[in-house]
Amino acid sequence: MTDKKGKVYIVGAGPGDPELITVKAMKCLERAEVILYDRLVNPSLLDYCKANTEFIYCGKEPGNHCVSQDSIHKILLEKAKACKIVVRLKGGDPFIFGRGGEEAEVLAQNGIDFEVVPGITSGIAAPAYAGIPVTHRELSRSFAMVTGHCLNGQPNNIHWDQLAHGVDTLAVYMGVKHLPFICAQLQACGKDSATPIAVIEQGTTGNQRTVAATLETIVEVVTEKRITNPAMIVIGEVVKLSNKLSWFPEKFKEEILL
Repeated sequence: MTDKKGKVYIVGAGPGDPELITVKAMKCLERAEVILYDRLVNPSLLDYCKANTEFIYCGKEPGNHCVSQDSIHKILLEKAKACKIVVRLKGGDPFIFGRGGEEAEVLAQNGIDFEVVPGITSGIAAPAYAGIPVTHRELSRSFAMVTGHCLNGQPNNIHWDQLAHGVDTLAVYMGVKHLPFICAQLQACGKDSATPIAVIEQGTTGNQRTVAATLETIVEVVTEKRITNPAMIVIGEVVKLSNKLSWFPEKFKEEILL
């Protein structure tokens, strides 16, 4: 007979650079008996776990989910009910386009004890590593995070008209596939076609690559340079600061001409 109870920690691993994980997240990894981890989690973080930890890969790529979301829910419940200490390890922050809220709901509905450990999100970290501050007293006093991929694909149910005029800086997650649509929507809603925009591929990692142009020309640049996911899109005047503030050595760094 044991008094031990299972518990789930929904943990943000940060944006890619393993040194950006929080102290609390690291302590969760050290305690974990079971870890369900995503594709964008830096695999070196798993080295901090115990030798007998059970690892379950739950990576999702565009159009290819090796483990369905429903299956992830079932595994979390099964392991917690078996009195295990479970870590659900997600890239970035679990509550920012990470489905952490859905998983927390399932745990709460089933009476499972859980905690949420926030992580550094790529919408802030990737621009910072590219020398782009998402807020700036002179250039950007408002900042919004937007998904570029919705449940049914194209993000056509987002209020692009309000974002075009009501926010100084936009960070668009999972938006490379729909970049032409996003740029067209913003311009159709009155956003200046000369607005600076950067796309940061594999931000905060040794393979980081940043390209920038304007809303009118960025699609051509991204196509020419073969930028792919995972990538963060940043839109706004702060993009112009990248040349001046860029500090992280990029493998394919090119001067941003705006």
